[in-house]
Amino acid sequence: MLFAMLAKKNYARNLQYRSSHLVHNVASFIFGFVYVSIWIGIGESNSLGEYGVKGMITYVAFNQACLWLTLFITNSLGMEQSVRTGQISLDLMRPVHLFYHLMSKEWGQIFYQFVYKFLPIYFIYFFLFSLQVPQQFSTYFWTAIALILAGYICICINYLIGVVSLWTTESKWLFWVNYAFSMLLSGFFIPVEWLPGVFYQLSMYSPYPYIQYYVTRIYLGYESYSVLLGSVAWCIFFTVLCLAATSIMRKKLEVQGG
Repeated sequence: MLFAMLAKKNYARNLQYRSSHLVHNVASFIFGFVYVSIWIGIGESNSLGEYGVKGMITYVAFNQACLWLTLFITNSLGMEQSVRTGQISLDLMRPVHLFYHLMSKEWGQIFYQFVYKFLPIYFIYFFLFSLQVPQQFSTYFWTAIALILAGYICICINYLIGVVSLWTTESKWLFWVNYAFSMLLSGFFIPVEWLPGVFYQLSMYSPYPYIQYYVTRIYLGYESYSVLLGSVAWCIFFTVLCLAATSIMRKKLEVQGG
């Protein structure tokens, strides 16, 4: 199966850099530790709503680990570099749909990061802070589904960012704009319901809460799995956009203005 082969190859490629990737894990753990410490301090004089101090610690820790499965994926799925080198023209001529090709490779990267980044980081937090964990197996199942859908949404967004690079000389700015909005509106720094009015409304009408916020709330047992209908809707929407964008690319391709 082509999907499995592409994912496996990208997973194997990342295995060559396991030692250097430990630096990422250490840095991610430190940042998460700082965020947890801040919320512990805030919790000394505030109730922190339905979360409580322990719930908020788990919320932050799980969110920090989830970043490696959602936001920390390949910028534009590597399309920007392909455009610069002209490789994109060959990629579009392959007998495999470009979106399917790049998406399959990225799933290999995400699975690698799940094994070597998500799990180690979360287990360190678990033993260090005695995090609360779900008591029902179904919660783990729906959390896994939510993570897969969140990863797919991020893949689609980065694919569309890569598409933009075909008609601009620089698309990295769009990656950082998306990253900034993701951090603010996804509920990573602060639960979405605590955002100021305008930002709360903006978040609710965007796909970002389905990337972090709802995933973590399902894990904590604060949200029903029915919220994943929103994730599925965004996945369908972005899939249509990605397929339409690829169709346009096939009809008119410009590489560095040529």
